[in-house]
Amino acid sequence: MSKTTIPLDLDGYTDLPPGRIANVVTYLEMRSADAGARAPIPSGFSVQRIEQPRLDAYRALYSRIGRDWLWFSRMVMPDDVLAARLADPATEIYFLLRGEEPVGLCEIRRGADEVEIAMFGVVPEVTGTGAAKGLLSAALQAAWQGAVGRVWLHTCTFDHPAAIHFYRKMGFVPYKFAIEVSPDPRLTGHLPESAGPHVALLK
Repeated sequence: MSKTTIPLDLDGYTDLPPGRIANVVTYLEMRSADAGARAPIPSGFSVQRIEQPRLDAYRALYSRIGRDWLWFSRMVMPDDVLAARLADPATEIYFLLRGEEPVGLCEIRRGADEVEIAMFGVVPEVTGTGAAKGLLSAALQAAWQGAVGRVWLHTCTFDHPAAIHFYRKMGFVPYKFAIEVSPDPRLTGHLPESAGPHVALLK
């Protein structure tokens, strides 16, 4: 599929075509397992690896976590593509559970000598409980198994405003910026118009 490109002004503003949105992406990395902070799983919570989760269960949790922040990547991904990704041996899915209720998600992807934390978040109701720290600590412990040279992730302005501070506190170091431009998922029907209220909806 061909991509539309426009000139980018690196010293000022660049107008986007109608129907497009943009956000600033920050990449962070950890080069040593010793750099990662350790945090326990709070009482009442647990972390469980989910082997090949059902698409509806995965997307339902993903939506609960990210709808307010305009997360859309897994919502616009075709079913067969997402199913193949979740079934890929290089992918590991961890759910944070409160009792038996899924309230957090971590998706890691293993490469030759590095691991990407491709998705991470908790539902709004458990923010501030320490459960996110416990989930990420458990995920990092799993990620550093084997010959791993670094663990990396990215966050963006379509995420909780405390995300960068959280990741840095857990031991990650920022190393790169990028700009992501995409169709507005509220206009394509993949998300309701009420999603991401911090991002203006231009019809």
